[in-house]
Amino acid sequence: MDIAALCRKWTIMTDDELLARFAKNAPAFQAFLPELTAEERHSFCEIARLVHDEGLDWYFTDIKNEYFRFGRKNNGNDTAVRKGTLGFFEKKDDRICFCFNSNIVRNMDDNVKDKKFSLNSTTVNIAKRVLEMNQDDIAGRLKTDRNGLWPDDYPPLPKKKNRTVLQDTMPENKDIMPADSSAETVNLILYGPPGTGKTYATAAEAVRLCGETVPEDRKELMAAYHRLIRAGRIEFVTFHQSLAYEDFVEGLRPQQGMAGGGPDGEQPAAGFTLVPRDGIFRRIVREALGETEETEDTFSLAGKRVFKLSMGVAGDHDDAHIFENAIRDGYAIIGYGELDFTDPRFASPDAILKAVQDSGVVWDKVLTSASGWVKMPNIFRNQMRIGDIIVVSRGNGLFRAIGQITGDYYFEPLEERPDYAHRRKVRWLWVSPEGEPVDRIYAKDFSMATVYQLNRDLINVPALAQYIGRQHDTSPVTPQPYVLIIDEINRANISKVFGELITLLEPDKRLGQPNELQVRLPYSGDLFGVPSNLHIIGTMNTADRSIALLDTALRRRFDFRELMPDPTQLETVDGIDLPAVLRALNERIEYLFDREHQIGHAYFIKCTARQGSNGIDQVMRDRIIPLLAEYFYEDWDKVAAVLGDATEAEGDYEGGFLNREKLPVPRGLGLEGEGSARYRWRVRTQQEGFDYNRGLLDV
Repeated sequence: MDIAALCRKWTIMTDDELLARFAKNAPAFQAFLPELTAEERHSFCEIARLVHDEGLDWYFTDIKNEYFRFGRKNNGNDTAVRKGTLGFFEKKDDRICFCFNSNIVRNMDDNVKDKKFSLNSTTVNIAKRVLEMNQDDIAGRLKTDRNGLWPDDYPPLPKKKNRTVLQDTMPENKDIMPADSSAETVNLILYGPPGTGKTYATAAEAVRLCGETVPEDRKELMAAYHRLIRAGRIEFVTFHQSLAYEDFVEGLRPQQGMAGGGPDGEQPAAGFTLVPRDGIFRRIVREALGETEETEDTFSLAGKRVFKLSMGVAGDHDDAHIFENAIRDGYAIIGYGELDFTDPRFASPDAILKAVQDSGVVWDKVLTSASGWVKMPNIFRNQMRIGDIIVVSRGNGLFRAIGQITGDYYFEPLEERPDYAHRRKVRWLWVSPEGEPVDRIYAKDFSMATVYQLNRDLINVPALAQYIGRQHDTSPVTPQPYVLIIDEINRANISKVFGELITLLEPDKRLGQPNELQVRLPYSGDLFGVPSNLHIIGTMNTADRSIALLDTALRRRFDFRELMPDPTQLETVDGIDLPAVLRALNERIEYLFDREHQIGHAYFIKCTARQGSNGIDQVMRDRIIPLLAEYFYEDWDKVAAVLGDATEAEGDYEGGFLNREKLPVPRGLGLEGEGSARYRWRVRTQQEGFDYNRGLLDV
């Protein structure tokens, strides 16, 4: 037994303590507990311990007469992992019964299958036998580094009126997502003055919405955050005044025209065409719609390239066997003569060119490295890598197979067509001899070239994954949560950026919801909707624009969480009471301006000394004072008032941060002795230094 298992066994609880963990967040079970006999209570606890000792989870549901399930359900996910529910406790005829899911007892005796067991010592022994017989399967499919979870390790169920119910892996049964996890779509804006940690807070919020535990250590948190970014689960964009719908959703981009035809494949042509290109919002929507939990059969395009490949002439009966044999025997094949390119020297296209020239197979044209007789074998032999994906065409408008390259180039002519001799081993992932329209996975028709790499920007990756998944795993899978972070959301023209999609952001208008809406995009013509597993977090600096001036349509569709300056995050450094400094500055700013322009604690959070890089004096000189001058439009009297350097005395004055010098009246204007005095303000030099106690802190 491994260390984790030993640790689980050493966690001893009495029956009463264990039952309390089950009853804590399950009021129906708590109400029924007094009805259990002593034997039933003990048997319940023994079964619970057996399951937990295997490292499995106990979790609650909201199904009528069903109390708890066991299997693998990660905290924060709305349902169990695929095929991860193994059994459950349910109420039947005023008693609690124990049942196994069919996937764990399919190889057991008939007296175990589809049975509901009373809580007694016999059932405990049956549970022990079933778990022992499935140890290898549990360790292989449901293995985890953490201990199993008890029901009270999950958040409580949401209230019924707000509850979202999603299908679990067991037929006709449902799991309920805990209230603070990500089943309910989140549209959230964090707003407040500058430096209050809005962008800082989005990392923790995004990790939480992705269903993961938020580490307390900042380095661990950012490691999790960047891992989710690399996985495509989190996207980050900053809004600005120049951002438009075409950048955020989709727009037209120029693409050089190509002329196809013949074995030479596509060649550049004069002019260009405009093709739709996805913006960041549509890209993450595609990911959220198409990504599923990783399993052995799950398709991922990470690190892979996708190639179009022709095998035989579509519609030609004499060529049908080329495709059929390749699918049956697990290889891809192209023509281009009976020249064997196995020798290592053919890793160079120049060597392929020379071999084709010397063979005389092409006698009616001048050959170059761009000629089809050279270019196609070179791509097939040298550019394709093991692990890359190939899409087999049926004409220019259909595709009929998808496969993954599993072997290097080899030479083996077909008996019926010896000119088809160049092969690669392939694992076929999806096959449909009649074919499907190309536009379902690619944004343009295929060209006539035999083999070429597809443009990644034009591939509909989620759709490609779904085609592959059709023939590998049809089990219902819980969609993973995705998060789009929009920094400075109020700096762009919201109506211009979101366009008609602003309505689709509402939780009840998302795909799969009762009031689901889709719109047809103007450039691609595709129907478009926003999935429920995509959460949006925005940040808004209220010093740039008041929340009251925000687009009303946006305000109705987002929740708003205020983040204000928090002096308790600071401490005294080198004798300077930073919490008192921050409070004094903000009280005066709020009095002279408003609360939206206060200064956040983040300005001082990294200060560990008074002098030097990131020192308090440097922050005041280079960041705080220039910011105050901007706030008050160079009205230095008000800047001085905030810093505690304002005075009613006339003449020159030395303050804690600013010095004031009286300006002489220019001669010849006839103003001598008339009007009020005028002054020049300047920031004290480093040699003069700052005095925090003089006016700012009034010490």
